[in-house]
Amino acid sequence: MADESFTHPRLAALYDPLQADRGDLDAYLDLAGRLGARTVLDIGCGTGVFALLLAARGAEVVGVDPARACLDVARAKPGAEHVCWIHGDAVALPPPQVDLVAMTANTAQEITGPRAWHTTLARAFEALRPGGHLVFETRDPARRAWEGWNRDATRTVTDLPGAGAVETWADLVAVDGALVTFRWTYVFATDGQVLTSTSTLRFRERAEVEADLAAHGFALHDVRGAPDRPGRELVFIATRPPRPSPDARPAAGTARPQGT
Repeated sequence: MADESFTHPRLAALYDPLQADRGDLDAYLDLAGRLGARTVLDIGCGTGVFALLLAARGAEVVGVDPARACLDVARAKPGAEHVCWIHGDAVALPPPQVDLVAMTANTAQEITGPRAWHTTLARAFEALRPGGHLVFETRDPARRAWEGWNRDATRTVTDLPGAGAVETWADLVAVDGALVTFRWTYVFATDGQVLTSTSTLRFRERAEVEADLAAHGFALHDVRGAPDRPGRELVFIATRPPRPSPDARPAAGTARPQGT
C-alpha cells in the first residue's frame, strides 16, 4: 500500500516541486537508449516523470502505480496521452512483452513484503520479452542512510508556486532488521495545515537480491553504483534469457536423458 505522500492529493501535488532535481533518472534514460528499448514498463511510475521522458523520446510506455493521486498528477501533464497509465500493483501488470522493465528511485524498497516482492519479480519476468532487461536500485544497507533521517539534517522550507511556503522534515521512527520506518512532516504556511506521511523501506543485501533474481529466472547482467550518488546505491541490471534456438543441438559430450 502506498503511503500518504503518494495517496493524499495535496501531498502528491508537492512531489515534483519538492523533488525538482531528478538527475537520478539520467542513468536510466541512458541505459534505455543504449539498450534500444522501444517498449518500457515503468513499475511504481508515481507522478510519471520517467515515463513521460521516455515517451518524449518515442518509446511506448506503460506506467503502473498503486497511488491514484500520483497518477492523477501524471495524467494532467503535457504528453500524458502518449503513456498508458494503470492504477494497481504487480498483479495489474499488462501481459505484452516489453524491452525494459524499470523500478526507479525507492520503488523496489517500498515493496517490503516477501510475497509482494516475489510477485513483482515474477510479473516483471513475464512482462519482458526474451532478451529484455530489468533495472532497479536499492540503497546499500552498509551505508546506514537512516542514521541521517532526522529533523536537523532534513528540514527545509520551500516556497512553491500555488502552495506557498511548505516546511518539511523527516524523522526516523523504527529500525526492525531490514525494515526502516520514517515519517515526513509537511507544514503549510498558507493555512497552517500539518500533514504527515509514514513510510517503510526494506534494505536488501546484495546477495539477497541476486538470489531472488536467480530464483525467478533472471540472469544478472551487472550491479553498479548510481552515478549521481556514488557509494550509496546498488543498481541491478538483469536479463530475461533469450529462448534457445529450436535448431540448437546439445554440445559434444552433453549427457542425454536415458531412454532418448
